[in-house]
Amino acid sequence: MKLLLDTHILLWFQAGDAALPKAAEQAIRSEANEAYVSLVSFWEIGLKHSIGKLPLRMPLDAFFTTITDAPFKVLPLERSHIVAASVLPLHHRDPFDRMLIAQAKHEGMSMITVDTQYRLYDVPLIGL
Repeated sequence: MKLLLDTHILLWFQAGDAALPKAAEQAIRSEANEAYVSLVSFWEIGLKHSIGKLPLRMPLDAFFTTITDAPFKVLPLERSHIVAASVLPLHHRDPFDRMLIAQAKHEGMSMITVDTQYRLYDVPLIGL
């Protein structure tokens, strides 16, 4: 199964945070699954770090390297994802989350998240 990690799930996984649901961790670590991180999450992390909302214990580029060195595949942002996001209902106003939802739907992936608003979209979820 192809999995797309929500940004907070990625951060919790990388930090070994206890907030990460066990089902999410098991799904990410399962050899039966392919875990993806979207470039959208890199953008969100970079933006939040630059405005002081997300302190990191290392330079941003080094943090990104920890992600690409992990067993994740990177999902690029494609024009088709932008088109898919533009037709989503406005249940969720966060542009990063909307793009992740659109990418997951367009690519036939399951989302790993604890954001309950994702339930309003027709996308398979893990972690809730």
